[in-house]
Amino acid sequence: MAERPYIVGNWKMNGTRAMLSEARAIDRAAQRYMKAEVAVAPPYTLIHAVHREAEQIGVGAQDVFPGEDGAHTGDISASMIADAGAKFVILGHSERRADHKETNKLINAKIDSALDAGLRIILCCGETLKVREAGEAEEFVLKQLKASLPQIDDAAERLTVAYEPVWAIGTGKTATPKDIEAMHKAIRQLLDETYGEETSAEVRILYGGSVKPDNAREILSIPEVGGALVGGASLSAESFLGIVVAASETEDA
Repeated sequence: MAERPYIVGNWKMNGTRAMLSEARAIDRAAQRYMKAEVAVAPPYTLIHAVHREAEQIGVGAQDVFPGEDGAHTGDISASMIADAGAKFVILGHSERRADHKETNKLINAKIDSALDAGLRIILCCGETLKVREAGEAEEFVLKQLKASLPQIDDAAERLTVAYEPVWAIGTGKTATPKDIEAMHKAIRQLLDETYGEETSAEVRILYGGSVKPDNAREILSIPEVGGALVGGASLSAESFLGIVVAASETEDA
């Protein structure tokens, strides 16, 4: 598995320029905790501003339009977010799949556009509570990934997978360590089959779903968990940095 845990804050539809103080605090702290790779994905309106403030943290976007610049009112292309300073983009998030009815075909087109623009990808996957209770969680998640994993030679440098059980996002619930470990091992096996074990070993698999400072250490110590995709807890530098510290201390353990 890649050496440093990857801790990514997804600000979702939150943040005005007043949030730049949080970004600055996160960036300063990240310089002290180099054993973790830290990044944030603010809304489009703050990508350039956060990029200008950041010396250590990575800056990314939460979505991208799957096509060239042109007559697409209200949309943002991959080249535009790259020009604003984004280095990665989150794709396939359950909220996009649900709220905007995004299909695997659309997500694949977005992946292609992002890769063509030189961006790294955080590809999300996850099951609903109904699917898990039916005993079909692994089958569902692996089917999701098989439909969207890009066929690229440099997956180790360009791809991160984020497992986020839909029922645990923003609910205060988290999957059990046993469930997280089982899913991450299943995803790792699929990555081995897709890219080969040597490349797969460098692709980090993040866990997301109500990750907080008080549960981060336990989650990040689970085999195959290579970091966290953090929602609400990333909006405060204090809470987000509690997770970064936990990641750094996990590396020391």
